[in-house]
Amino acid sequence: MNKRAAFFGVRPGQTCLMVLGNKHNAPGTAHHRDVRAVLELAMLAAELDCHVSLESGDFRGGNGDRTEFCVGGPTGGANVRTGGHLAAHMPGVVMHPYDATRADSVAIEVGGEKFLFDKGNQEYALVAKFTPVESVCPVFLVAGQTPVANLAAIHFLRREYARVAGQLSSVERFCLLIKVSDIGTYEFHRAELEREVTAAAFGE
Repeated sequence: MNKRAAFFGVRPGQTCLMVLGNKHNAPGTAHHRDVRAVLELAMLAAELDCHVSLESGDFRGGNGDRTEFCVGGPTGGANVRTGGHLAAHMPGVVMHPYDATRADSVAIEVGGEKFLFDKGNQEYALVAKFTPVESVCPVFLVAGQTPVANLAAIHFLRREYARVAGQLSSVERFCLLIKVSDIGTYEFHRAELEREVTAAAFGE
């Protein structure tokens, strides 16, 4: 349990802040897979003897002494807070907007390398953990290209956190890309660690 708590950045007895984004271009509504992703995180928090507080992606302010789980990418205004976190802490990351005329529509770019979006077949989620200077607890960010990718990343890390942690230089701060494959057959169940991109994402 201690290794799992360390990976996700929580302490038994604390309150975890869950920030849930909106549907793409649909303020005030949440995609059912993002709701399920947050429920998975809430179950994780309960297993680690933590309490949960839920906010929308319009939440402002620091996370303070609460570990923040921020779910959903910024594309289409889905999670404004995610966009703010990326701008403030991760200069090496670009989340490309939706543009049906471009091959890099919705691509996640890290350190100049693009991870392309192949809807319903192969998708990616950026997962990052960092502690803002004004806070005492970390932010755990899950920014997938779609709600399927968000859910897949969380489902995968709940199960494989120990193996993933063993491949990281540090569990205090990291950035990962999770690849989700064969979505048409397996939906969110076939996910894997594509690579660690900590240095490139944080501009080191």
